Amino acid sequence: MLCIGILFSCKSGVPAGDAGGDDAGEVKTPVTVTSIERESMADNILLNATSAFMIKSVIKSNVNGYIQKALATPGQTVSAGQLLFVVKTKEAQAIGSHELDSILQFNGTIPIKATQNGYISQLDHQQGDYVQDGEQLCIIADKSSFAFVLEVPFELSAYVKTGNNCKVLLPDGEQLNGKITSKVPAVDPVSQTQRCIVKIIPPKPLPENLIARISITKSSRPDAEVLPKSALLTDETQTEWWVMKMINDSTAVEVPVKKGIESGDKVEIVSPQFAPSDRILISGNYGLPDTALVSVEKR
Repeated sequence: MLCIGILFSCKSGVPAGDAGGDDAGEVKTPVTVTSIERESMADNILLNATSAFMIKSVIKSNVNGYIQKALATPGQTVSAGQLLFVVKTKEAQAIGSHELDSILQFNGTIPIKATQNGYISQLDHQQGDYVQDGEQLCIIADKSSFAFVLEVPFELSAYVKTGNNCKVLLPDGEQLNGKITSKVPAVDPVSQTQRCIVKIIPPKPLPENLIARISITKSSRPDAEVLPKSALLTDETQTEWWVMKMINDSTAVEVPVKKGIESGDKVEIVSPQFAPSDRILISGNYGLPDTALVSVEKR
């Protein structure tokens, strides 16, 4: 009986922390941490837009006849007053230019010239073609009228204001500066979208019918408190948000937060304000209870 009493006495004298395992045998979850950062954040809308020349001139034949000369070629830059076509009337073709010239002091050829500066965006007829009075010969696109046509859902029209700057993202990854120059005061009856015109600043030669994405800023914060999205945790309804913050070297507690602007893999923390020294969990945080034992690992 004395031996048994000594054994129990010895066992009860062993400290709890020395009985095996860390902190009374509780398992610590390995985690990585980060701290709050301050940077500019913006909430952007991305909408598709199609490039177009807003001003075009249709060059037409003003007589019935044959194209004697076609000096226009697709893509050619032309100036106002430049000769594009020479059309020979069908009467002159039938009778002969010399006979007409001797009788009427007219050789039966009609010069057709460019009406504006631009380039030939469409060529409809070549030399030798027969054309009728009023028939389209080519189209001249005004280079200065190049713009992107943006169809904006009406519920977002309040964010797309005339005079505001925007970003134009081209399919090849190039990013250009743009400006919203006008809004058409009407909406499409089917799609309920409003047409807006976006100009490239400074102008850059681009093809027509190019589809780009226009980035428009809804709201921005020049000096926001920012955390990686991986730091945020939420409930099933995504109505409550929180982060896990270290309060010492081995304990993390749940801190409710209010989030703001999201951009890429980062999110603005509106409240509460964190100190630069606060350590916030960014991995190993999922499923942790409030006041959890953790082990911080180096990234």
